Amino acid sequence: MIVWINGAFGAGKTTLAEELGRRLPDALSFDPEYVGYLLRKWAPLPESGDFQDMPPWRTLTAEFAATLHREYGQHLITPMTLVETAYREEIFKLLAAADVPLLHVFLDVPPDELRRRINAQVLDPHNLQADADARAFRLRNVDRCVAARNTLPADTLVLRGDLHTPEQLADQVLAAL
Repeated sequence: MIVWINGAFGAGKTTLAEELGRRLPDALSFDPEYVGYLLRKWAPLPESGDFQDMPPWRTLTAEFAATLHREYGQHLITPMTLVETAYREEIFKLLAAADVPLLHVFLDVPPDELRRRINAQVLDPHNLQADADARAFRLRNVDRCVAARNTLPADTLVLRGDLHTPEQLADQVLAAL
């Protein structure tokens, strides 16, 4: 099954993915951001500068995840902010069409806590400008990401990322699996 860990930047997706990886040692990790990095290198970015706005990113992300699932038959842990409703639906429909089971997890964290976490993170200690740019991007998107909570499909496993430890969150995800 693909465990797609969704939520705002700073919600704890990567931390939860790492905890799940420790508990599911045969699971594969897949970060769709790397698909975006590939596209940035060889394709023109849209005006927004966000690779998620590129249709090939959505198609390639779904195909890559489906291929990993099909070829290896293992759980796939995928931490990725995916809050644009149309994009989430597009990717999840492609996965369903490929007959890939999906557990969609959304880490719900209040905006003030997200801002605190983002401001405390050092994203690129070797490039202060890149670090500042990434932080600014994440902060600009807090409200949009929090609002996505209201557009989630009914079968989404919504977990309060600020009220539970990563271990407790992993317990809840594993129980849902």
